[in-house]
Amino acid sequence: MLDSVLRRGETLAAAASASRKLAPNDQALALAIAGETLRRLPDLDEWIDSATQRPLPDDSKARMVLRIALAQKIGLNTPDHAIVATALPQVEGGPRRLVHGVLGTLLRRPIPDLDPPLLPAAVEMRWAAQWGGEMVAAARRQIAVRPALDLSFASDTEAKAFAAVTGGTSIAGKSVRVDSSNVAQLPGFADGKWWVQDLAASLPARLIPISAKSVVDLCAAPGGKTMQLAAAGHDVTAVDLLAERLQRLRENLDRTGLRATAVVGDALLWRPASPPAAILLDSPCSATGTFRRHPEVLYRARPSIIDQSAQLQARLLDRSASWLEPGGILVYAVCSLERAEGEDVIAAFLNRNPHFRIDPPRPGELPDFVPVAKDGWVRILPGLLDDQGGLDGFFIARLTRGAKELSAAAEQG
Repeated sequence: MLDSVLRRGETLAAAASASRKLAPNDQALALAIAGETLRRLPDLDEWIDSATQRPLPDDSKARMVLRIALAQKIGLNTPDHAIVATALPQVEGGPRRLVHGVLGTLLRRPIPDLDPPLLPAAVEMRWAAQWGGEMVAAARRQIAVRPALDLSFASDTEAKAFAAVTGGTSIAGKSVRVDSSNVAQLPGFADGKWWVQDLAASLPARLIPISAKSVVDLCAAPGGKTMQLAAAGHDVTAVDLLAERLQRLRENLDRTGLRATAVVGDALLWRPASPPAAILLDSPCSATGTFRRHPEVLYRARPSIIDQSAQLQARLLDRSASWLEPGGILVYAVCSLERAEGEDVIAAFLNRNPHFRIDPPRPGELPDFVPVAKDGWVRILPGLLDDQGGLDGFFIARLTRGAKELSAAAEQG
C-alpha cells in the first residue's frame, strides 16, 4: 500500500485494494498502520537514520519495513514483541539482519519527541511561503490526530437532537461532530437521518441562495453537497464523470430519502438543457486540504499536479459559467490549500470575465467563525477551530453573473 502511494502516486484508498483479501479487522489494521506511517514519514526517517552508519535508500525495502514498524510503536502503541514479530517476516531472504539490528537499537532507546510531526519538507516550504509559519505549525498539529467525524443533517433541529443523544457537538447549524469511526452503528444511519461530510465541505452549498430553484451540482459524487441542496428544497441536477461514483451518490440519496437527478457526464462536454439559476462547482483539485484524513495527498500533490489541476479548474469555470442565466450564481470550491487552485484561479477568471463579480457571504449564511477575505471569498486554513479538531482546508468563492454578456463567453458555452 505504501509503495503504491509513494512510488506510483495512488490514493491510499485505491492502494488499500491490496488488503481486501484480509479479514476485516486485519484490513482495518493494515490501513491504520499505512496511514500512521504517512502521517509521520519525515520523523520516522530521521529516527531510522539516527541508527544507521549510512542513510538507507528512500525506496529500499529495509527502510519501508522500519517505517512500518516504528509507526506502530509511536502511533498505535503496539508492543515491541509484536512489532518485531511482524517486521522480520517481511524481509525474509533479504535485509533481515540489518532490519533486526536497527529495529532492536531503536526499540531499546527512549522514543524521541516527535509531536507535532514534521510535514514533507517541500510542502512546509510551499505553505510557509503562501501562508506563513503559523499555518505550518497548525498543520503539523492537525496531522498528528485522526480527525473526528462530521455529520450533516437536513434540519438543525434533527442535528441538535442527535448531538444531545450521542454526546456529539453541534459546531454549526445542521452539522454535528462525533468521536466515532463506525459510521453504520451510529443512530439514524439506516433511517437516512444524516450523511458524513466534513464541516468545511458543507460550506459551499450554504452559499447557494434559497431563491435559486434550479441548481447544477458539478463533480457531485459522492453527494454530500447534492443532499444539502436537495434538503434545502432545490431542484438539483448532479453531474459526475464516473458512473461508479454516481452510483454511490444514488445510494446516498436512497438512504436519506432525498431527490435529485443524477447524470453521468463530462462537464467539459455536457451542458444543461436550460440555463440554471445556480451552479455549484466543487472542482477536482490536488486535495491538499484533506491531509488530516488523507495524509498521502502531501506526497501525491507535487507542483506539476497542482498546475494541471489549476488548468482544469479554469476550463471548468469558464465553461460552466457560460450556462448561467443573467443574475445567476456560481459557487466555486476546492479542498486545496494552494493559492494556485483558489485565489489565482478566481482572479484570472474575473480578468477574463468582467461581467462576473464576487458576491461575498451575507450575515447568517455561514457560521460566525468562518473568515471572509477582504476580496469577498472564503479561505479555510489549518488553525481554524484548532481546539475543536480543526477543519479541512478549503477555498470558496461565490460569483454572480451580470446582465451584460461577453460574446466570447457565449460562443465558448
